[in-house]
Amino acid sequence: MALAPKFAGQKFTALGNAQTLHTLELYLDYVCPFSQKTFNTIYTSVIPLIRQKYASKVQILFRQQIQPWHPSSTLVHEAGVAVLKIEPGKFWDFSKALFDDSKSFYDVNVVNETRNQSYQRLAKIGAKVGINEEKMFELLKIPDKPAEDGTLNIGNGVTNDLKVLVKMNRMTGVHVTPTVVFNGVVETGISSSFSAEQWEEWLEKNVA
Repeated sequence: MALAPKFAGQKFTALGNAQTLHTLELYLDYVCPFSQKTFNTIYTSVIPLIRQKYASKVQILFRQQIQPWHPSSTLVHEAGVAVLKIEPGKFWDFSKALFDDSKSFYDVNVVNETRNQSYQRLAKIGAKVGINEEKMFELLKIPDKPAEDGTLNIGNGVTNDLKVLVKMNRMTGVHVTPTVVFNGVVETGISSSFSAEQWEEWLEKNVA
């Protein structure tokens, strides 16, 4: 699936090489523990391997997959979109920092927290990787008063972009997280428990 330029921060291409033969798409949810396992292995082991051996052959797309049975899933993915708007080059580093702190956004840890309080914490995570905390919170926060025309569902500074990402994912029919799509086809042989060695074997087998 095509990726709009404004979402370019979700794309990893080693050495800035825009022409690649193979595409790995990772459908991940920030508050899914299995997504966290997959991301950590990708971030710490697979990306360095691609840089070393497959720089001109493989690109990775991070697809933000909101899982609505976890209400905070929307909020944390809004934070990811805010980073894409402010400093897309730091999207992957922010995602690592957010996954590292993801349990603090699980259901029982946010049930007594207001929405804007969650956004404040997310903006602080952004600050850890060099994102302007104030600018990020401004994009995320929800006003507590109606709009001038009386509208109550005001949304925030990332709502419209989030709608596009949700629409894109719905068109693929992906449900489970994590889901890995390789060259447009769901790769059922890849598990969240894949080790760095298993990923290396898989890439060697599947990337010409």
